[in-house]
Amino acid sequence: MEGKVESAGLTPAERALLDYAKLITEAAPHSTAEDVQKLRDLGWKEDQIAEAVYVISMFAFFNRVADAFGVPSQNYLAAAQKTAP
Repeated sequence: MEGKVESAGLTPAERALLDYAKLITEAAPHSTAEDVQKLRDLGWKEDQIAEAVYVISMFAFFNRVADAFGVPSQNYLAAAQKTAP
C-alpha cells in the first residue's frame, strides 16, 4: 500500500486510529480529550487506545535511540519493494 491509505480498504475506526497515531507521532502535546473520544465513539476500547499509544511511543523511543547512536537505516521499504511480485 506504501502510503496509499485512502485505497487500503480501512474501516472508519481503523482510519481514525491511524490518524491518531500520526497525531501522537508528530504532535503528541496537541492531542486532546476529543481526539480520544472520537476513537471511543468508533468502538475502540480504553485498553486498545492505551496499547496504541504505548506502541507508537515505543517506536518513537527506539527511533530516537537508534538515531542518537548512529544506527544506519535498515531500509525495509526498499527491500520489500524488491521482493514484491
